[in-house]
Amino acid sequence: MKLAILTTLITAASAFVTPGARAPTKTFLRAEEEAAAADDEVPEFRGAMEIAALTASINNPVFDSEEISRTLPHRYPFLLVDKVIEYEAGKRAVGLKAITANEPQFTGHFPDRPIMPGVLQVEALAQLAGIVCLKSADDPGAVFFFAGADRIKWKRPVVPGEILVMEVEILRFRRGLAKATGKGYVNGELAIEVGSMTFALAK
Repeated sequence: MKLAILTTLITAASAFVTPGARAPTKTFLRAEEEAAAADDEVPEFRGAMEIAALTASINNPVFDSEEISRTLPHRYPFLLVDKVIEYEAGKRAVGLKAITANEPQFTGHFPDRPIMPGVLQVEALAQLAGIVCLKSADDPGAVFFFAGADRIKWKRPVVPGEILVMEVEILRFRRGLAKATGKGYVNGELAIEVGSMTFALAK
């Protein structure tokens, strides 16, 4: 009796298999083999020369670190813009800040998991906006004071070894008062967004 029931069940199950179809087990095994082969593939070694060519655009900045130091009053460890890559006078700029492990804030923020403090990310954007405004003011003795920031959103942590690519746009600049907006990206991902930054020009 039990043997007859088992035979019936096997026959019924076989009816759902398309004639000539390969057993699912073989398909799964082949997929696993292909995945394992893909894991074993070694990425092409491109070498320093080819990789250096990819960074050519950032190695020929509009404003280098020396020009930035002549424009901003900030100095180490609080100068947070390394280069300005793109610049439209009085309107916008794109700048870089390379995050390194030997920066003093990482001693305490945090010892076991260093992360660039969010307030320093905002400050870096403010300094980039300050460069745009000070270049427009054309007054070597002028200083911009950071008056406030609003609608700030942090999207991901920024850590040593990464480059924060910043973009600011000046929304308004007149009578010594400026308003700007800014964003920062890491590896193409939005890391920080500041909806509004305000500055006051002083001499």
